[in-house]
Order: sequence, then C-alpha cells, then structure tokens
Amino acid sequence: MMVFLSFLLALSLVSELLAGPLPQRDALDRSEVRCSQGLQCKAKQHNPFSSSPCRSPPGGARTPNVTLSYDLRCSGIQRCSLQLVVSASFILTEPVHGLTICVQAPGRTPRCEQVHFSKSSRRRMEGSLVKVTSQSVGVSPGQEARVRVHTVPELCGRGWTGTFHAPECSSGDLREKVPQCITGSLNYTLKESKLVVSVSDMLVDQDYRLRLCLEGYVCSGTGAYARIKKEEAGTEVSLSFSRPVPCLCIEGWSAVMDAPRVRVCPFRCHKYMDQLWYGVTYDPMEQELSWQPACPVDVVVSLCQRGAEKVCEDLPRANQTTRTSKVKFTKVDANPHLCVKFTTASGSWTSCPFEKTSIPLIPPPPNVPCPAPV
Repeated sequence: MMVFLSFLLALSLVSELLAGPLPQRDALDRSEVRCSQGLQCKAKQHNPFSSSPCRSPPGGARTPNVTLSYDLRCSGIQRCSLQLVVSASFILTEPVHGLTICVQAPGRTPRCEQVHFSKSSRRRMEGSLVKVTSQSVGVSPGQEARVRVHTVPELCGRGWTGTFHAPECSSGDLREKVPQCITGSLNYTLKESKLVVSVSDMLVDQDYRLRLCLEGYVCSGTGAYARIKKEEAGTEVSLSFSRPVPCLCIEGWSAVMDAPRVRVCPFRCHKYMDQLWYGVTYDPMEQELSWQPACPVDVVVSLCQRGAEKVCEDLPRANQTTRTSKVKFTKVDANPHLCVKFTTASGSWTSCPFEKTSIPLIPPPPNVPCPAPV
C-alpha cells in the first residue's frame, strides 16, 4: 500500500511540473492560522494520502460553515502573491480535537494541513461556536482549486467540499502587483513604415521582448523583433513592417517563462481595409489569377469586367468566398479591363492587376478612428 501511495505522490509531482508555474514558494510555505479567542491551536503539514475511518457523528453535530476568499501577500513592489483564505465555523463538541483543510488544484499535488486544538482550550470551549481561519496555500490567478474541510477525527457525512475560483489578472490591482499578471503597457507612434514602441510599467529586474505579428487563430510573427534590456527601461525601439494591414499587432511580454502577453493592433480600423486587397498575382504560364488574405476577413472575391464608365460588371460563375484560404481563378486572360472585386460587410473594392490603378467602387463609410496609443 505504501508503495502505491508513493507512486501516486511521485505522479502528482510530475503533473505539477507540467501544469505550469506555481506561485512563489515562500508564499506556499508560510502558514497563517487563526482560531477563535480562547481556543489555542497549532497547524502542521498533513499527508494528503493518509486516511482514517470516519466516526459516527454525535447528536447535534453539523457540517462546518466554510467561506472561501483570497488575500494578497506582498514582499515588495510587484512582489505579491494570491493566498487562498479558508474560514470554517462550527460548534465544538467531543470527540473533535482539530480540523483538516486540503486544497487540490488541477495537475498539482494536494496540500493539506491539520489544525490541532489544545486539550485545555477545547474543554473550555466545548459547546461554543468556534472559527478557524487558514491562509497557507498560494494560488495562481484564474486557477480553480478544490477545497475539502473536515474535523479531526472525521465525522461521517459532516465534511465540506467546495471550489474556489481565483480572480483573473484583470481583477482589482493584480495586473500591477502580481508578477504572473504584469504585462507592461505599450506606447507607440507611427513613423513611415515603422512603429516606434516604448514600454511602461515593465516587470522590474527583467528584460522585455517585443515583436510584430499578424493576428489570426494565432499571432504569427512577421520577423520584426526587439528586446529592451532591464537597464534600459523606457527606451524606444523601432519595428518595421511592409503594409499597415488591420491584423498587424505589436506584442510584448517579459523575458521570463510563461509570461503573460499584451497586444495592441494600431491599424484595426476601416481606413486601413484597402491594404488587404494587395497581393493579387497572375501566372501567365498557367493562366491562373490568385490572391490570399493577409488577415482573416470574410470576403467574396469575384471577377468583373470594367466598362467605359468605370462600372465593373460581375462575370457569371466567377466568385468565391473565403476567410483565410487562397482564392484561385483558372483560364484567365490578361485583359486590361479584367478586375478582381472584393466585397465585405463594410464595402467593396476593386483591384485591376493588368492596369496600374485600382479604384474603390463604393465609397467606404466615414472613417472610424484607430485605437489611440495605449
């Protein structure tokens, strides 16, 4: 049996390593337990895999009333961690002489502690409502933890089980105080074909990474990359791009493992939509006209014939719908009046690959301001 329990503990430790970063270790090791005035108590680590048969509860025994909350434990600027606070209230009766609190997070080793009451104080407090508050387990932002509370010895059918949902990084002031939430703030200006970027509120004592990427299912890097050293916080770096397409974004993160990222997309507004319609190519050997969107966009691509009054009439059976896939038209002649029309929910544009000009068929709606620098 002991061999099997040891195997489970080892397996849980491996899962813990694979599950991602833990809160700071000192946050997990410092136990803080408070008991009702007059009730002397002492906490110690408890083996989560040990168990004893439960006892029949005495008359009047009730399940503890448990509340779950959190607190921030800070050791300096940007050096805070989330602490799970477990408070349990119950009527102290024989044979109860303590309380067990266990916390299990997905993929992590269960962490348990037992709170023991001194013999003299529990005799003095017998029949009274007592309260035990434990703040000994660190949790990560957004983490879900399973909590179990029962008396010592355990009374059959009188244990309490619940789930605690830790706040996300967007809650309260976690983004400024908890290292796992600190992303930095991106500030930028546009200079020709470059974005000049600076970062404020960087994670102290850490370098910072920046890149340009095209946002889709994932944000695919364009190759533009920069690193701000921790000694040079506040300096500006330049990131070059070829076209200001709507899905072009600046992404930044601290140079630590599993750091959260912040992303700003300067060109995500209507006035830059026409940048998507570049890149129509023609293969004269195969007589194939093709185009692939640089950004995910719901668009109907059709061939049309432009007349004398610059009205482009759609050709029959020559349209395709796409979002990310390449569009191909075969057996296409290089006619100077042949154009490609792009139609979205916000308007239509034409690109005439065999001429030097492209004209918008329908005037776009009034310009929507781009996001202001953050």
